[in-house]
Amino acid sequence: MFETLTDKLTAVINSVSGKGSLTEKDIDDTLKEVRRALLEADVNFKVARAFVSSIKDQIIGQDILSSITAGQHVVKVTNDELIKTLGGESVELNKTEKHNSILMVGLNGSGKTTTSAKLAKHLSQSGQSVGLVAADVHRPAAIQQLTVLADEVGINLYEAGTEVSAAKVSLDGYELGKKRDFDWTIIDTAGRFQIDEELMDELAEIKNSVNPTEVLLVVDPMTGQESVNVAQDFHDGLDCPGYFLQKWMVMQGGGALSITSVTGIPVKYIGVGEKIDA
Repeated sequence: MFETLTDKLTAVINSVSGKGSLTEKDIDDTLKEVRRALLEADVNFKVARAFVSSIKDQIIGQDILSSITAGQHVVKVTNDELIKTLGGESVELNKTEKHNSILMVGLNGSGKTTTSAKLAKHLSQSGQSVGLVAADVHRPAAIQQLTVLADEVGINLYEAGTEVSAAKVSLDGYELGKKRDFDWTIIDTAGRFQIDEELMDELAEIKNSVNPTEVLLVVDPMTGQESVNVAQDFHDGLDCPGYFLQKWMVMQGGGALSITSVTGIPVKYIGVGEKIDA
């Protein structure tokens, strides 16, 4: 899923993968190129520095430079560090036995509403029952958009217009999902063009009323390094256990590495386009 960044790193590491013993200069030169590849992929400067430093410490610490398979060890250490930095091999959604709920949060334009429908379809196709809740009570267009998307993917939708609070719509939608014995209720919330106190207060109210199983932050990597600050602010305010990286194909991969490394929030899903199937 990190094709561009992985390709760059692979090209660098391949220069030593077939070698036997290596000198410390070989390692320094290789890691210099690794760092350059990370920065070109929009990885946060501090993250890139820590990433390279960790790899070097492991290589030197394992005393593998004189090994006949030193090059292969460098490849493995780099790959393991990449996986570690991204939060592990695979991180599943938080869930209980039944009646789970997901609070979808993010800024305007992050693709949150489309992502809600994508996730609903994905869970439904895996044999689980799902309901959607339109809790963006500030934008009638968002409710209409989710109505169309829910119909397209064949998912039940609860909406109550724009005259009630987001917390009430969310709770009523969740309670309806429990009555219908849904495995998952996905709540699409309002975004802002920037994080503000009003937005976070509303989301906190929804979270307190519904007590969701999962809070999933939808991140638009087009925002570059700012995506790290956005993720940190949402995590500080809502304690997000994971995030959904949207519009992956327009990104080089560095934002995901930076967000997870800086905030500790793992990637749980990646969307590669605006279509429901992407």
